[in-house]
Amino acid sequence: MVIEKSFKLVTDYNPKGDQPRAIRMLSEGVNQGLERQTLNGATGTGKTFVIAHLILNTQRPTLVISHNKTLAAQLYTEFKTFFPENAVEYFVSYYDYYQPEAYVPKTDTYIAKETSINEEIDRLRHSSTQSLLSRKDVIVVASSSCLYGLGSPQEYLKTVLRLHKNQIIGRNEILKKLVDMQYERNDTALSRGRFRARGNVIEVCPINQETVLRFLLNEDNIEEILELDPITGIEKGFKESAFIFPAKHFVTPKDELATAIKSIKSELQVRLEELNAEDKLLEAQRLEQRTKYDLEMIEQIGYCSGIENYSRHFDGREEGEPPHTLLDYFPKDFLTIIDESHVTIPQLEGMYGGDTSRKETLIDHGFRLKSAKDNRPLSFKELNAKIGLVIYMSATPSSYEIKISKRIVEQIIRPTGLVDPEVIVRPAKGQVQNLINEIKNRIQKKEKCLVTTLTKKMAENLSEFLQETGINVHYLHSEIDTLDRVEILKDLRLGVYDAIIGVNLLREGLDLPEVSLVAILDADSEGFLRSGTSLIQTIGRASRNASGQVIMYADTMTGSMRKAIDETQRRRAIQLEYNRKYGIVPETIRKEVKTILAMSMQREPTNLITQRLSAPKKKYRSRHELSAIIAGLEEEMFESARKLEFEKAAMIRDQIRILQSGEKA
Repeated sequence: MVIEKSFKLVTDYNPKGDQPRAIRMLSEGVNQGLERQTLNGATGTGKTFVIAHLILNTQRPTLVISHNKTLAAQLYTEFKTFFPENAVEYFVSYYDYYQPEAYVPKTDTYIAKETSINEEIDRLRHSSTQSLLSRKDVIVVASSSCLYGLGSPQEYLKTVLRLHKNQIIGRNEILKKLVDMQYERNDTALSRGRFRARGNVIEVCPINQETVLRFLLNEDNIEEILELDPITGIEKGFKESAFIFPAKHFVTPKDELATAIKSIKSELQVRLEELNAEDKLLEAQRLEQRTKYDLEMIEQIGYCSGIENYSRHFDGREEGEPPHTLLDYFPKDFLTIIDESHVTIPQLEGMYGGDTSRKETLIDHGFRLKSAKDNRPLSFKELNAKIGLVIYMSATPSSYEIKISKRIVEQIIRPTGLVDPEVIVRPAKGQVQNLINEIKNRIQKKEKCLVTTLTKKMAENLSEFLQETGINVHYLHSEIDTLDRVEILKDLRLGVYDAIIGVNLLREGLDLPEVSLVAILDADSEGFLRSGTSLIQTIGRASRNASGQVIMYADTMTGSMRKAIDETQRRRAIQLEYNRKYGIVPETIRKEVKTILAMSMQREPTNLITQRLSAPKKKYRSRHELSAIIAGLEEEMFESARKLEFEKAAMIRDQIRILQSGEKA
């Protein structure tokens, strides 16, 4: 049974600036069936608030995809606040650390799959799929994990156990169904995915809930269903019925298990003949031993480690056919939001190729059957075929989004009245002396500065030179420990430093209202750090302060500089005219240090590998801070795995373990 319930937005704020226009245009586009739209919103304009109103207006189940799980967590929290009465879910990778199965032929190194599952995230993943199958008012905030195989929703639904009061069903039949659904019996300790049976009482802890269901039987009749607190055992109330979903997403009914096993055995036989014909005797022996062991486990307990590699056989898919993913659990009319699309789209495009390359190596050397290739993420083409109506959301959308979108909606006016900073171009000759004067002017006003250089060495040397002139400054780059980077940013806000010198770390994701000056040294050096998109993001770091200003030091005007300056001036002119028309006086944003600190940790770029995080006895100010550092390292580890840098991923995994041991202590 699917619950029919409408989305209800709860907020004390009304749309302001150009938010009403953005909401209206996007809503009209969705209702008209426009497949692709782009929300081109400047930093700080409230794009998430606009999307919340879009969901309210269109009443469609919504998938929000973010390029990493910490950003996804931010969005999840925001949407949870906006829609407290609806189902807002969080679907990201459930691994605390993850090392994919891999083989490196050059060194003859086999790396076994090694994982540690976060039980709470696993519960949230199950909650996501179960909400999608049981109600319409669902928002799922997901990372790229939503592109990976998940198991068929049809098979998942087939194994759901539906029990109601006065139902005629035997005790042994209930226990057998729970075992088939991968629930474990434990008569001592009851936790998620486990059950216990004592006489005529059966207690189950569902995989998606933090509660316990107690079934009281009178012979073959369910007499009562109670809900209990899992810790105290206190009764929370009676229920007329209960739905118990499978403990794992990869579950196959018993009557279909034999067919899948037969199919796996058939593929194994064919593959062994191929390997023997190629005189790959070692590979053939390895494959036969591994596959037969897995088959024995599946026959005995219905599950094995790495069972997802056989998913094509369980799903009845043809070779090359895309796997079932989270997207298949959505109804046909769902809406997709791709956050920070200029970063997320390239990530989604590259996932299929990296996974295929790793699997082919395992197959060639006898570690997996060919069907393992069909346990994969969706290709970008397959993704586009499944996601229906899409809103791309970014302050700097790429040419892809611009080209493919049927409607582009700009959102430039900030509810706070703050405008994009003034951009000034000055000669590169004498840039350091000019910079010193500018920083000292800001010091007198108790304002802060950010300075970007092209290299780490330049940042360190400039920092040392400025310190000699009496300016309190610190450099910031990827070789500084994650925790230390956070402390430096905090100290800038608290007044310990007057300025920070950095490289790419200052490009995006820093929310520092005290910063009134952003200085870009050697702005005319074309490249990634000085591309149009990077310069626009860097300029945005000065948009939180009413006195915000950006100085580009350059001897020539590059195309990237012109693009960034023109776009900033265009937005600034629109914002100033709006403020003049409505008599708005911009005010600098005021935020607590701890709030900005948390955001800076969450938005840290995922491709920065922390190289000096090995001291297990390092002290942390709070458990929240340590958790944020671990989350950042997890993203770095996943990124290394996606790039097939498995040994680097393993090193980061070891660092995570060191930190986790300190957390437990």
